[in-house]
Amino acid sequence: MTPQPSGKPLVDKNRIASIIFNQASAMGIADRGKIEEMTRSIIEKLEKPSVLPGMEAFAPPSGTRLPIAVTENEIENMVKDAVEGVKSDAEAHPSTSSHDSDRGGAGQTEATDEIPKPPTPPLPPLQAAPVANTPKPVTEENKVVIAVKTKNVKAMKKQPIPEKIGLSDNALQVLEKRYLKKDKAGKAIEKPEDMIRRVARTIAAAELIYDPKCDVRSIEDEFYGLMARLEFLPNSPTLMNAGRELGQLSACFVLPIDDAIESIFDAVKHTAMIHKSGGGTGFSFSRLRPEKDRVGSTGGVASGPVSFMRAFDVATDVIKQGGTRRGANMAILSVDHPDIERFIKAKQTAGVLTNFNLSVAVTDAFMEAVRNNGEYELKNPHNGEVVEKKKARDIFDQIVNLAWKTGDPGVVFIDRINAGNPTPQLGKIESTNPCGEQPLLPYESCNLGSINLSKMVKSNGKKTIDYDKLGYTVRTAVRFLDDVIDVNKFPLPQIAERTRQTRKIGLGVMGFADMLIDLGIAYDSPAALDTAEAVMGFIESESHKASEELAAIRGTFPAYDGSVYDGKVKMRNASCTTIAPTGTLSIIAGCSSGIEPHFALCFTRNIMDGTKMVEVNPYFERASVEGGFFSKEMMEKLAGGAHLEEFANVPEAVKKLFVTAHQITPEGHVKMQAVFQKYTDNAVSKTVNFPANATVADVDKVYLMAFDDKLKGITIYRDGCKADQPMSTGKTEAKAEAAPAPAAPPKPVGPRERAKVTTGFTEKVKTGCGNIYITINTDETGICEVFSHLGKAGGCATAQLESTCRLVSLALRSGVPVDTVAKQLKGIRCPSIAWDAGKSVLSCADAIATVLENYIASGMSVKLETKAEHNGNGNGNGNGEKKVIKDFGLVKNIAGQCVECGSILVYQEGCFICPGCGFTKC
Repeated sequence: MTPQPSGKPLVDKNRIASIIFNQASAMGIADRGKIEEMTRSIIEKLEKPSVLPGMEAFAPPSGTRLPIAVTENEIENMVKDAVEGVKSDAEAHPSTSSHDSDRGGAGQTEATDEIPKPPTPPLPPLQAAPVANTPKPVTEENKVVIAVKTKNVKAMKKQPIPEKIGLSDNALQVLEKRYLKKDKAGKAIEKPEDMIRRVARTIAAAELIYDPKCDVRSIEDEFYGLMARLEFLPNSPTLMNAGRELGQLSACFVLPIDDAIESIFDAVKHTAMIHKSGGGTGFSFSRLRPEKDRVGSTGGVASGPVSFMRAFDVATDVIKQGGTRRGANMAILSVDHPDIERFIKAKQTAGVLTNFNLSVAVTDAFMEAVRNNGEYELKNPHNGEVVEKKKARDIFDQIVNLAWKTGDPGVVFIDRINAGNPTPQLGKIESTNPCGEQPLLPYESCNLGSINLSKMVKSNGKKTIDYDKLGYTVRTAVRFLDDVIDVNKFPLPQIAERTRQTRKIGLGVMGFADMLIDLGIAYDSPAALDTAEAVMGFIESESHKASEELAAIRGTFPAYDGSVYDGKVKMRNASCTTIAPTGTLSIIAGCSSGIEPHFALCFTRNIMDGTKMVEVNPYFERASVEGGFFSKEMMEKLAGGAHLEEFANVPEAVKKLFVTAHQITPEGHVKMQAVFQKYTDNAVSKTVNFPANATVADVDKVYLMAFDDKLKGITIYRDGCKADQPMSTGKTEAKAEAAPAPAAPPKPVGPRERAKVTTGFTEKVKTGCGNIYITINTDETGICEVFSHLGKAGGCATAQLESTCRLVSLALRSGVPVDTVAKQLKGIRCPSIAWDAGKSVLSCADAIATVLENYIASGMSVKLETKAEHNGNGNGNGNGEKKVIKDFGLVKNIAGQCVECGSILVYQEGCFICPGCGFTKC
């Protein structure tokens, strides 16, 4: 009798066939007929006893057709072994039967020295595909070449593979919430070790495409060890989707938008598909004709790029990325487009284009005109006609002013990007991914990965960089990322074709700030710049060598002919390095994010049960314990906004070493980005932080500096430009007075009666939830009631707003001062932060507080005129001094409250990230 394993679900043939298709595809077999033949063969074998060694227990008696009681993981392993067996049989026993030749099964092809190439669907009508370079067969000579060039690989392979991954509690929570495989009830059904094994196994399967005889298990273990030791991690989609049904492993994509309604809405549809699979998208709207331009086919007028951007924004709003996060977009418009001024101002209105980052594509000619105070031409992209001329400085000033005010738009130096385009024969680069670090051709994608530099320090009496370990990690990571391309299930056939043409990968870093601290180097020192140059220069060199070595075995990327490498050096990948945001990855790896400095030494994290916990930077905690100045009280004060300089017991050397983002000058941020850009094929994602009282001139200076220092783009963040701080960064100005002697309990306070007739006013405030209309009514004593109406909202939103207003009215009629009520409401945050008349509106409660403050400021009368900018002195030039927030150590690039856990939301690497739970808007 066939045993039925208890507790295991019955799996029907449809499920088995699905798993076989997925596994075969992951192993480079894409021909549908061959996969179907293999499926029939394997199902027949599974239904007969003694077909697969070790699987006899699952075979029903001959002649029966019972469901197979095995788990999905067991079936995957069975299929993998079967596929490998079929391949081995084909090589050992070449087909001689005409019947077998006609069948064309996957295991029936004649053995050959030629390595099969990855499947590539037909190229869409972009332009003719260049002839692919044939991969070279694996020979003993090639293997020797690789062994000589990677002499440190053997030693590094001896590193133990950890049985258990050393993860923090925070990392475990992030993994369980966002990465681990779950059942239908949302409960994790795999451990972090299972996830890493799943990823390693899926990616290593690509090796069989190029060498069917390779020891794929050893390669799998090598990939597993690299990730389990947290020395390297691929981008989030790879961790989430590898080995699972979705199978989409890339993080960023660029889609073309041509000047035709069909192209525009095809792009909207493709955007939804990409966001559903977990990717982010970038677009150039520069090909669209300007607003009010005549449309010949209809006789009407064009809507212009900004109007169509809203369609993409709405589509993004309703598609949740792969079940894990909302989509992110980059919109780029050329500086010479006639609608450039409308584009620059597109996000100054609250609640508009909330799913977009904006960047202006500026040319070298434009920047020279800015310097020379000259004019430049605006051209209609539809017909190339010059529409008008503008003073370059006027447009540049608008860009700088809006960036100072709201953080958007950023700038990409498009000529510099195209100067580094490795495949100019395929066309010009027009756009980047949402965070700006990955310039891509239309329909290109890029899979990213990051090396944890905090793991690349060794100690031989003195801390130094372990270049042997770093070199091994770079080479293994390049191989890993190249393999990702072959097993990736791309969301569109056009993307699959173009990505496999250029085979771009983006190897970057995280933990740079941690490495510097471990080496005893301050982030804002010249030694830090020297270290950055040495490390990234080494990574760039080693990654290119690794790509050359892969080309010697697997062949160059198909678009090699006509590329910048043609006739010079053979490369497997058109580009190798990218400095990408690593917010969530760095939480998993337990290191600092990307190349950013630490945003804070301590911060408060909200735990799921509602309690709060102070998170302390582990390097600072170790230094404080070893230095004898650690105390829980100090950590809590630092988390509350105190500066390290305030603690006399902290040595000066420690204070200089542990600098945070806002202690570094904007110029210092640009210099660091420039060093990394010098040795990065693609671009660098980094945020240049400004204090709240920075002027427009300060931002202007940094934008010009970025151009001079040869950056490919720049993103700035001025404290308070998107929202005020979500937690107090100041300290009470006076100490609390001594408590008075106990007194008799006061009599209960009750509200005064409402007058039959009241007078009042209604003020409209824009919030992230829509327009809120707040009515304040007064009697002879003062405010007696507050009403509010939130647009078309209903349900809980309306009920909660009504309850807030009732309690406010009750408090005011009971004698509570207006400013006290306003103070309690001020600063309450919801996920939807808005910008209204130059000020942030953090929530509906915050909007009510603003109207109450307006009431106070008016001297008990209505004051509807717009107030001066919140960080200005009332003269409108933004040069006023902000008196509320003191310059404490807690980073001021905090930009709201996390929508999911309520912890701080930090803006770094051109992206919003929650250090508490890993939520990101990118």
